[in-house]
Amino acid sequence: MKNRRQEVDAAVAGVDFGKNKYQVKLETSKGDILIDMWPDVAPGHVKNMLGLTKIGYYDGLCFHRVIKGFVIQGGCPVGNGTGGPGYTIKAEFNPRPHEPGVISMARTQDPNSAGSQFFLCLEKVPYLDNQYTVFGKAADSSSVDVIRSIGAVKTESMDRPVDSVIINKATVVESSL
Repeated sequence: MKNRRQEVDAAVAGVDFGKNKYQVKLETSKGDILIDMWPDVAPGHVKNMLGLTKIGYYDGLCFHRVIKGFVIQGGCPVGNGTGGPGYTIKAEFNPRPHEPGVISMARTQDPNSAGSQFFLCLEKVPYLDNQYTVFGKAADSSSVDVIRSIGAVKTESMDRPVDSVIINKATVVESSL
């Protein structure tokens, strides 16, 4: 995997959590998901997501894993859960719960192995709390509805959707505090 760290760092050079509120909009083949970012509990993860989004990293990627009643997972450039941005970030475990609409970072057994893969919770998943880094939540009920519609797609082996669900475009929405 090509290391995208330098591009990501350059893309977030102007990010200012003290002056602006940040959201990420995922335009998917099932509808739009608007996510409020939580830099107060996971500033490194938020900056990473914003940077990857700004460089177009997520555009065209699929949700490669859908587990009904649990999570939908995306952000793998390979499309099978094995890829990443060529670098990892440190865990920022925090007290925010894994509940419907929450975004958290996927990782391996190593807590500091997150890169670009994320998951969105379909239901409350308390056993993930303080084990994975929560860094945002769906901004509105229509976004949660889209997450749930993706969570209801038919899957084959390895929890892969039969019909691909694509992130057509991801954008950063910035507004003054």
